[in-house]
Amino acid sequence: MGKRRVLVIDDEPGVRESLRMLLKQSYEVLTAVSGNEGMQLLSEHAVDVVLLDILMPGMDGLEVLEEIKQRNLSAQVVMLTATKTVKTAVTAMKLGAFDYVTKPFDIDELQVIVERAVQSAALAREVQNLRAEVGVRYSFENIVGSSPKLQAVLRTVSMVAPLKTTVLITGESGTGKELIAKALHYHSPRKHKPMVTINCAAIPENLLESELFGHERGAFTDAYVKKPGQFELADQGTIFLDEIGEMNPSTQAKILRVLEQGEFARIGGAQAIHVDVRVIAATNRDLHQGMREGNFRSDLYYRLNVVSVHLPALRERREDIPVLVHHFLQVKSQQLGLAEKSFSNEALDLLMQYSWPGNVRELENLIERALVLSPGRVMTGEDLPQYLHAGNGRTHPAQQSVLRGETRLSEAVDQFEQELIRTALSQAQNNQTRAAEILGTTRRILKYKMDKLGIAGEA
Repeated sequence: MGKRRVLVIDDEPGVRESLRMLLKQSYEVLTAVSGNEGMQLLSEHAVDVVLLDILMPGMDGLEVLEEIKQRNLSAQVVMLTATKTVKTAVTAMKLGAFDYVTKPFDIDELQVIVERAVQSAALAREVQNLRAEVGVRYSFENIVGSSPKLQAVLRTVSMVAPLKTTVLITGESGTGKELIAKALHYHSPRKHKPMVTINCAAIPENLLESELFGHERGAFTDAYVKKPGQFELADQGTIFLDEIGEMNPSTQAKILRVLEQGEFARIGGAQAIHVDVRVIAATNRDLHQGMREGNFRSDLYYRLNVVSVHLPALRERREDIPVLVHHFLQVKSQQLGLAEKSFSNEALDLLMQYSWPGNVRELENLIERALVLSPGRVMTGEDLPQYLHAGNGRTHPAQQSVLRGETRLSEAVDQFEQELIRTALSQAQNNQTRAAEILGTTRRILKYKMDKLGIAGEA
């Protein structure tokens, strides 16, 4: 790596030359006599640190600082001032300056500040690069499928992504709701700001409110320090509330206040905290039924459901299965460092005929399993799980047994549920929370059914 680059913007020739001589051993130094010339150099060169005079004719230092921040450049700005006016320094820091130094310079102090700023700029550039990579990963082109139902979803998402509009994403577990939420964020003007994801079903009810809104010190037992909530951390960005149907009504009321007024209070606090956050919510639950049963607030539902995006189940877009199979074969082979493999026509037929209760997530996991365990370059039906072969994936053995009069309906239902739960637990490596997601239910309901059906499992 070559020398890091520092840009000095100052209208005094003596200051520019002294800084150039001081820093040239460690950095490549560019100089500019005015704000306009400095901005031109910034458009032509990647700069790590800008040493910027506050008082200059024409475009002054504060105006240059604002322009740098508006362009979202990774360069860190250190202000140079001949005055010790705290007000000017505070204004610059509020506008995003990294630090400031006063003239005449303390050489050791200046060198330390520049080195810290260079390190901060490198970190900022790395974050920008990672965000760019993530943005590519969640581009519309990487949401695989050409079926009319999926294309209708993508058209809606592309139209609403640039706006602050609240979006409610519905669909069975495993259909890709989080993928759509991230596509909405990374195609919006907020893509350079945080996206915070909260799984409302994975956090105990008594902790969810604190996680979302934070708490003050002493608000409850064990609240030894003040803690900001996820809404504060998502300020200027996006918060994704996954499985919002599992949220209790009291927390729903606070979410409604944020949506309507843009403010909330930490637990144990009285001061209103204002945030600018885009809310995207998702659920695999029927929220209309939740409203009828009194478990979900109707006012929150209508506030969330400004734009609704429903993701079709994989069985409703079977024409996308071959494309998804090809996509996952390529991605998983690369991730695992394995040679690319393919499926025989017999194996593809089994994949096409199966009902996919776990949707795209189940297909992705199955392909990874087959890639790891299959010995040959062409995977056959024998490399696929046994449950895909039962009745060619169309008719469950329990159904045949009931229709032949050999088994009572209640026994067949129990048998079918047992097999589904055991399969989901196997796919989730006995993690009950992940198994519940595959089955489109909650961990509490899954645990109840496991106890009822005598299925052992780890917590």
